[in-house]
Amino acid sequence: MKTEDMDADFELPEPTPLLRPAEGVPPITASTDEIRAAAQRLTSGTGAFAVDAERASGFRYSNRAYLIQIRRRGAGTVLLDPTNVPDALGPIVEALGADEWILHAADQDLPCLAELDMKPPSLYDTELAGRLAGFEKVNLASMVHRLLGLGLAKGHGAADWSKRPLPDDWLNYAALDVEVLVELREKIADVLAEQDKTEWARQEFEHLAHTPVPTTRRDNWRRTSGVHKVRKPGQLAAVRELWLSRDELARARDVAPGRTLPDSAIIEAALADPKTRAELVALPVFGGPRQKQQADRWLAALAKARSGAAPPPVNEPTTGPPPVSRWSRRKPEAYARLEAVRAALSTLSEQISVPVENIVTPEIIRRICWDWDGHGDVEEQLAAHGARPWQRELAVPILAEALAE
Repeated sequence: MKTEDMDADFELPEPTPLLRPAEGVPPITASTDEIRAAAQRLTSGTGAFAVDAERASGFRYSNRAYLIQIRRRGAGTVLLDPTNVPDALGPIVEALGADEWILHAADQDLPCLAELDMKPPSLYDTELAGRLAGFEKVNLASMVHRLLGLGLAKGHGAADWSKRPLPDDWLNYAALDVEVLVELREKIADVLAEQDKTEWARQEFEHLAHTPVPTTRRDNWRRTSGVHKVRKPGQLAAVRELWLSRDELARARDVAPGRTLPDSAIIEAALADPKTRAELVALPVFGGPRQKQQADRWLAALAKARSGAAPPPVNEPTTGPPPVSRWSRRKPEAYARLEAVRAALSTLSEQISVPVENIVTPEIIRRICWDWDGHGDVEEQLAAHGARPWQRELAVPILAEALAE
């Protein structure tokens, strides 16, 4: 296995700009008849499917897909608008079940595709492959430049893809995102084969394809930006009730919560605790026309927080280890174990050119180091937390030695 730093002193020639798809930008597939024809065309192609999806994060409440791009050799590219015909996608779903999917950063797109019953029989994640190969930059443009010598222009990934009609330059960008994924998969697979990491990648992709979508945190309101400024239980109750009221309104409107009421306004109101409409609209943000219309909603949320019998605890209840910052005081031997394990894994990471978090996730390491009593089986614990065989083969000897010390 080659263990040198894949990015040390690595200079790339200027890329050849990739400005438009070779076959032009395909028309939008949106009607039942168009979907059926596109599915037949995809079925007539060969090999894996390059798949991508565009959402409207930051604009819409939902994480739904507003455009799906699919490309297959011999079939060209399909730009699918699933918004008005979600019940007519059966032919596409069936076609996609015939072969492997190629995605870049698959964990971002799989949840919204699963909502449409689109699930890969197997997959290849080119971004994850780049991490395993030791590439420092694994975004799509960087990998396409490095492995294919092509330059992807900065696009519209953060745009509001719920907009209709979609602008032509957005569609051009969307089509280019899958234009070279098949070739990129072939190139990065060659790199992994040269490094003897093909089996590692196979196990990772299989795990990714069959891992359920993570459940939502119970206390998502605690992720409100600036909540660290709020330390009193009554004020935290105000943050919680304002957040929940905002979430209800945003869900009903299908608008991103931050566009309904900014986090900064929630924190400001929780600290000021206004009790009248005049006091509320005197605060920043709440004096605007849109927020004045919702003043009664926000005042009701604040009143509910004041009248609640059980304000939330200052610190979020957890079932796992406490924050690492508290270990040296509460359990110094666990902190010493964590430091030893981190150092050992860092050395291994440099030797095999794989990021530490891809060898063993930080959460697994924290749990093992906190709970370790000197008598457990390291491999069994790693397996119980979902570590793949290749990870256990590499990490068990190192962890066992570090924990023993």
